[in-house]
Amino acid sequence: QVQLVESGGGLVQPGGSLTLSCAASGFIFRLYAMNWYRQAPGKERELVATISSAGRSTNYADSVTGRFTVSRDNDRKMVYLQMNNLKPDDTAVYYCNTKLGRISFWGQGTQVTVSS
Repeated sequence: QVQLVESGGGLVQPGGSLTLSCAASGFIFRLYAMNWYRQAPGKERELVATISSAGRSTNYADSVTGRFTVSRDNDRKMVYLQMNNLKPDDTAVYYCNTKLGRISFWGQGTQVTVSS
């Protein structure tokens, strides 16, 4: 079955950096685009970054452009989100996601808290 397992969240001071990882299994990873979403308390889940199946194309939310970088390793079936210059508004649960046809799959999420 499809599994997505995030890791790497934690508490970081404003201006700091974190790298999130997502380990994928149960599907042919190299064929599918991968997404990172986040959900802050009291807010809707929002798309943060997308990377194409081969990793040649990426897209970012305006709020993270220039600070976050999404990447993937198709051999290891991993996708990453490098987050730099973190701000308190980046505090959220971050989720790894992929869509296989009409079905969307989610990881359990990893908490990122940006606070001094």
